[in-house]
Amino acid sequence: MTEGAKAPVAARTRLLLEGPILPTLLRLSAPNVMNLLAIGGLITFDGLFLGRLGPSVLAGVSLVFPFVMFVQHVAASGMGGAVSSAVARALGANDKVRANELAAHAFVLAVAMALVFSALMLLAGPLFYRWMGGAGEVMQAALSYSNAVFAGIVSVFMLNMLANVVRGTGNMGFPAGVLITAVALHLVLSPVLIFGIGPVPALGPAGAGLGLVVSFGAGSIVLFVQLRKTDSLVRLAFRGVRYRWELFREFFSVGIPGLVNVAINNLTVVCLTGIAGRLGKEAAVGYALGARLEYIMIPLAFGFGTAVVAMVGTNWGAKQYGRAQAIAWTGAATVALACGSIGFLAALFPGLWLGLFTVDEKVISFGSVYLTTVAPLYAAYGLAMALYFAMQGMGAVLPAVSANGLRLVVSVGGGLLAVAWLDLGVFGLSLAIACGFTLHGMLTAWLFWRKRVNAETLLTERRS
Repeated sequence: MTEGAKAPVAARTRLLLEGPILPTLLRLSAPNVMNLLAIGGLITFDGLFLGRLGPSVLAGVSLVFPFVMFVQHVAASGMGGAVSSAVARALGANDKVRANELAAHAFVLAVAMALVFSALMLLAGPLFYRWMGGAGEVMQAALSYSNAVFAGIVSVFMLNMLANVVRGTGNMGFPAGVLITAVALHLVLSPVLIFGIGPVPALGPAGAGLGLVVSFGAGSIVLFVQLRKTDSLVRLAFRGVRYRWELFREFFSVGIPGLVNVAINNLTVVCLTGIAGRLGKEAAVGYALGARLEYIMIPLAFGFGTAVVAMVGTNWGAKQYGRAQAIAWTGAATVALACGSIGFLAALFPGLWLGLFTVDEKVISFGSVYLTTVAPLYAAYGLAMALYFAMQGMGAVLPAVSANGLRLVVSVGGGLLAVAWLDLGVFGLSLAIACGFTLHGMLTAWLFWRKRVNAETLLTERRS
């Protein structure tokens, strides 16, 4: 490769290593925040389209939704974040050959994970949905949507894993543009496939699932072609690559705890949906619609978090530990402020969000109690998520995963106690969830602060 071809890599890496922290973070995050709008559009408009088919369809798809978002978050921020972190650390250590090999391993991993999730959900999905209260028309809608999505879930894995290879180089704009375009295509295809037009039959809930698969598949092809170009900063090549357990293990050491973290997020929603269902269908739907706003908090944190992973990972690979941790706290404060602002507005005007999906007064009433109680604590949730991404960049996420596990125990255990034994209804359930968010944020911040001592010790040892 010529010297001129290397210059863009050096310039981008130098920005991560030497640029002013907050301006660089905002610059890298800006394209990813557009991802927030894209994922928010996916979450919101699918609900709008499917809501026109009736409350049973909306309830059925709501049973599947946590599992679909689980896959999205595993691919984007769980195992995908591990890919981005590994690539960033390789480039920070000035090892481009290793970065290229990591890209090939990420491609193989995306296919393997898709096969596992497809088999699991196509076979066991009905059992999960039945446990969550699915029956009759609700179950029929759930299976229609679920089978369409999980038959082609490889497209979701591939788009997100390849996007994270690119993000690991510090290039946030291109993968953000691909994702936004894919979601825009989905928003065009989805109503056509749901309701039918001309020769296209009305597929109902399956149309929304098929629209997701096709649009994300198109985005995956674009990223694949980009990474195959000879002038790509990290190149996806298969010829001559020797697949090694060492490189997969580098993904797994961060990605498996990340997968557990994503599982905790979605298991929390699944369990709380089941608990809310004990109060009736309207309460379950009200909680599910409120929880959809939390799913927007996650891509918001992801928008900043992917930049945090690249910046922290590159500096950690270059052994600039103090700067890496300063980046982490800056990102955490930024995400906490953003999530807290949205939560404050949702608590003040819950009807603006809930009214997008339903006019049922009982559903809006239950959802409003939930948002006014829980949404003010979204700042703590944002703080915890941002520090989780920082730990991904460092290659050690177990402390953040442990804190999220505590949130699961407090939210689900407290919610079950409030509903089943204390008869506190939706307010009691919401209060338990709010306590879970608070403890999650406080414990994650404390555990990350403890890593400061470890990093300073490590740096001293290396200097000596």
